[in-house]
Amino acid sequence: MDRENGPRVPEQRAPLTGPDFVGNDLRFGVLGPVRAWRDGAALPSGSPQQRALLAALLLREGRTATASELIDAIWGEDPPSQALAAVRTYASRLRKVLDAGVLVSDAGGYAIRVPAGVVDLNIAQELAAEAEKLRAAGDRSEARARLTKALALWDGEPLASVPGPYAETQRARLEEWRLQLLETRLDMDLEAGAHAEAVSELTALTAAHPLRERLRELLMLALYRGGRQAEALAVYADTRRLLADELGVDPCPELSRLQQRILRADAELARPVEESAPAPAVARPAQLPATVPDFTGRASFVRELGDRLATAEGSVMAVSALAGIGGVGKTTLAVHLAHEARPHFPDGQLYVDLQGAGARAAAPETVLGAFLRALGTPDSAIPDSLEERAALYRSTLDGRRILVLLDNARDAAQIRPLLPGTAGCAALVTSRIRMVDLAGAHLVDLDVMSPEEALQLFTRIVGAERVCAEREAALDVVAACGFLPLAIRIAASRLAARRTWTVAVLAAKLADERRRLDELQAGDLAVKATFELGYGQLEPAQARAFRLLGLADGPDISLAAAAAVLDLPPQDTEDLLEALVDTSLLESAAPGRYRYHDLVRLYARACAERDEPSAERERALSRLLDFYLSTAARVYAIERPGDRTVAHLEVTHHSGLEFSDHAEALDWLHAEAGCVLACAQQSLAHGSLRRAVDLLMATKDLAESGVNSLRYEVAAVAARDAARALRDARSEGRARTTLSQVYSTAGRFDDADEEARLAMDLGQASADPWTRANAPNERGILALYENRHADAEAHLSRARDAFRADANKPGEASALCNLSRVHLATGRVASAVELATQGIAIYEEADTGLALRLANGKYALGLALTASGQTTRARAVLTEALSVFQESRQQLWHGMTLFRLAEVHLADGRHAAAAAHAEQALSVLHGIGGEWRRANVLTVLGRGLSALGQTDRARVCWSEALTAFEHLGSPEADDVRVLLHPAAVA
Repeated sequence: MDRENGPRVPEQRAPLTGPDFVGNDLRFGVLGPVRAWRDGAALPSGSPQQRALLAALLLREGRTATASELIDAIWGEDPPSQALAAVRTYASRLRKVLDAGVLVSDAGGYAIRVPAGVVDLNIAQELAAEAEKLRAAGDRSEARARLTKALALWDGEPLASVPGPYAETQRARLEEWRLQLLETRLDMDLEAGAHAEAVSELTALTAAHPLRERLRELLMLALYRGGRQAEALAVYADTRRLLADELGVDPCPELSRLQQRILRADAELARPVEESAPAPAVARPAQLPATVPDFTGRASFVRELGDRLATAEGSVMAVSALAGIGGVGKTTLAVHLAHEARPHFPDGQLYVDLQGAGARAAAPETVLGAFLRALGTPDSAIPDSLEERAALYRSTLDGRRILVLLDNARDAAQIRPLLPGTAGCAALVTSRIRMVDLAGAHLVDLDVMSPEEALQLFTRIVGAERVCAEREAALDVVAACGFLPLAIRIAASRLAARRTWTVAVLAAKLADERRRLDELQAGDLAVKATFELGYGQLEPAQARAFRLLGLADGPDISLAAAAAVLDLPPQDTEDLLEALVDTSLLESAAPGRYRYHDLVRLYARACAERDEPSAERERALSRLLDFYLSTAARVYAIERPGDRTVAHLEVTHHSGLEFSDHAEALDWLHAEAGCVLACAQQSLAHGSLRRAVDLLMATKDLAESGVNSLRYEVAAVAARDAARALRDARSEGRARTTLSQVYSTAGRFDDADEEARLAMDLGQASADPWTRANAPNERGILALYENRHADAEAHLSRARDAFRADANKPGEASALCNLSRVHLATGRVASAVELATQGIAIYEEADTGLALRLANGKYALGLALTASGQTTRARAVLTEALSVFQESRQQLWHGMTLFRLAEVHLADGRHAAAAAHAEQALSVLHGIGGEWRRANVLTVLGRGLSALGQTDRARVCWSEALTAFEHLGSPEADDVRVLLHPAAVA
């Protein structure tokens, strides 16, 4: 038998069909142990030699194997004397287990006939082929998904425990194919910019396959794109030394070229894969307003719509409808497109301003009369009625190639009679309303410019010399204009007309939000006037919604939050919001979410100040604060059941949202993060201060999320300052405790300790049980980090007693687990294990789903068990904690638990696993946790890499850690200096 049978990359097989083949209830696996299932239940596969026979037949993918080939596959060159009888016995046993007609005798041999999709290898082949096609077509995201599915089919070693030379060969080939697929998937990860996430996986893979240069190449590229150039070069040095020692060869040319490009800091290495851009269409209308000489940006829309106009000939009449807010540049874009499309419409171009945003829109019959005259129809031949004029208009256009630009349309009813009806013609429509009821139209939603396009437009009007001298101020100007083309044009025109003004002077004028709309007018151009046209057409209920929703500071607003602001049922609220979207005064950010353009929000607030009583504005924002606080309290209660924090929050008059499970609650919290924090910061006035501070308490998870940490800190600082100014000791104590937690998460331990110290005094002065327990708990944790163990024990003991006095069982357990870490740090390992066990017992006794708090307890227990040498148990409890932290989106604790697991693996001598977990910790802790935590992780990563022989990269990690520790004045610097000593590294 040919033992080399089976291609390096397995080929595709056509699906087998027909009455002789098994149904979909039978499955086989070879990408792991050789197994068979029926309806999900495992079937007996017999002895190792019987599994070898089954594997050999499955891998032939329906082709017949002779008895001699099977004997050779199972026993090789030294078969037993009764080998043929044994083969027949194995085949007979398999027939009894499998469905009838699956294992067949054919020409003195055997074959297994099953459809495609029954053997896991066939499924993997199909997925890999689909991924290759998708990648070639440019759909890298879906290609990666298919490869991920294919790789997930492997269940350990292929053909595990199957004897025989054939199995041995195929096992090596299938493993090689898996690595090729994995390299391809990782390559696509890097193309998509996921270099940070790929580093930990590549670190583990290079440790497992040290001589595989492609993996080393991908690791170097991932490190370089992650800003870790020194480590990338260290990987090359480690690889060159390893190849020389093991094989006596140099790195492959591809690896050497990559090293040289990294040394040169080649900018191309960091660039994402670019999609090929379609060629821009050239189009030129004839009867149109002049295009602006400084037309800027909109390249994607110019290509998209230009292509549609260019292909209008020979097709059904093309209609493209551009919708967007007033001032976004709909007319400018449409006119520009029409001019470029002119060669495609040699028979003429028509244009009309339909005045749809004004009080008196143009009548369709009037427009048709003007169009017919322009097309050469004498007045005497133009009929009176709308229907007759429309019919004559379509007849006149028949056989011609005409472009019609219908600008500023009111609605679809106004423009339907004005549309051409024959192939070769096209219509461009602009409107503030999205014309979903215009059949067959290609709808385009025009948004504001990108910052780059906005700055380019500003520069073209003002002049490159003035802008280049004050680039930062120019960026401030276009940002203040909300990147709205009309606003940018007005601001730039004002500056161009005032040679004594600097760009900074204009930026300062626009910085005042209350005056911004007044500043954005020049001649007959005014942003406010553009918005007023749309606002004037709103019904009273729509106008009220427009005014009140503009008061909220968040980046957008959900339907439920909007209903709270308006004090209306969700269905009525949705009707009003969708009506505002249709008029382009509001944008639909996502299903169930809405947002204003920045300048429209300012206009809405100006309308609210003019048309709404002050008391109603305050009530609207108070309802929003109540909604967020009550809903956040529900999330907190789900996340930390039994915690007394919720009992200490201010009472609200809104019941808040209800959630079906833990995941839904967390989804809401993280989706609403920007809005919740903006609401808290906006509500720091006297009447709502306490609720605003409590909202920050209830959303403390956002401080540890990484993405929202900085915004949370800004809100917490503002809350502290507002409470101090209003002399509210309770609110100030709570705000300072919250801010201490923020600073601790960021690694700013001195700032955190100062806030917690002041909070303890305020908690005593205000007799606030929440602050009296949580502030000393924070101080104890901080003292532990700074090795002030006596202080830590005193503070945590005080916190434990305060939690007990408040009947806060989870809080008490938390203090006990923190005390466990103090005992551990002072060498009292046995009592450390005991205290952590006591804390966990309290959590488990409550039996209220305290998964997150229990995970904190297991984290502390894992540290104590590691120190006591019980690494197997430590690894188990830390893994349990890790799962909870991931599910709860606790980024800081997720990263730190990975770090602790790396320490456990290091203690067990599992150096590759230690390095992989440390790399994952670095990735998760990116942007959160501070430099002290990052330096600790780098130290452990270096230890793992050094044990794996990657000494150059290890030294890079230790050098970076040493720099951080020295900057912080941390005692850990001494330990790292010892590691960097050549004798210690050897």
